[in-house]
Amino acid sequence: MEIRGRVCDGCSVLRRSIVSLLLAATAAILAAPAPASNRIGVAAQDVSLKVLADSNTAVLVYQSKGRTRVVSACCAVNARFPSPSSPQFELKVNYNAVAKPGFCGQYDGPALMWVVAACKAPDGSYWVAQNWQRALPNQGRAPTPAQAEPELRLSHFKGPLAAFTIKQDWAYRGQWDHFYGSLTYLGKPMHGFKTDRFGAPLDKYGALIYVDTFNSKYGAGWRRDNSWVTHKPTGVFCTVMTPRGGRPAGTGQAYRATVVGPGVLPDLFWTAKRLAYDPAADKVANEEQRTTFASKGCRPN
Repeated sequence: MEIRGRVCDGCSVLRRSIVSLLLAATAAILAAPAPASNRIGVAAQDVSLKVLADSNTAVLVYQSKGRTRVVSACCAVNARFPSPSSPQFELKVNYNAVAKPGFCGQYDGPALMWVVAACKAPDGSYWVAQNWQRALPNQGRAPTPAQAEPELRLSHFKGPLAAFTIKQDWAYRGQWDHFYGSLTYLGKPMHGFKTDRFGAPLDKYGALIYVDTFNSKYGAGWRRDNSWVTHKPTGVFCTVMTPRGGRPAGTGQAYRATVVGPGVLPDLFWTAKRLAYDPAADKVANEEQRTTFASKGCRPN
């Protein structure tokens, strides 16, 4: 982007910021959905969930593509903090399980989105099945049948969840909508260690955030706009909603975001209406990004 026709103090800084944001956005366009350790299956219907007496094993029974599927999962709870030498916790999944008598205590845990089944286990931990369209393509593109299939995901947790913070402001005096925030667990930043050249995580610690836009130039209803990872080592993220890949900006009337839970923690959700540009609020948000949400690659603008 060039700035023409006027004197601009600090234009070189502005140009660098624009280039940085657009490069990050381009990488996000191409980022493929990351592997997910708590993915159970796709196109699930009539989901039932039971927990065995040991509390450490759950059995899912559901219909998918004309078949009854029985899947057990065990041996993991919560999440490990990022470690380059130790693997992230993940469920051991058996796709040839048999239905067994089990227990499903009334769920009284934290409110979650996309839930299709939830149980409180005998030891007080929780098992939760969530079902949502994780693999949709970015920039509102029409999905293939496989990309459109909702993904059945299972979590097992006890105690506090991860903390997913996402905030709205604006880029370049309200020209584009901008998002920033962080993902932490028990006060520690959650992030991966390496991505491919398209921005997709290459390890099980990578935390992907998926943002959808409502009634945008992509079309009516909810459409996937973008997906991106939290930054190492801060757990902070940021993205600007600009035209990318020959597509218009995904500016919508409202936004929602889902982050894949670290380890075997549940996926977390945020939604809000689009904010009208407010210069004073933008100034406050920019200062917050310089301090509370400071991270390499996230420059206030």
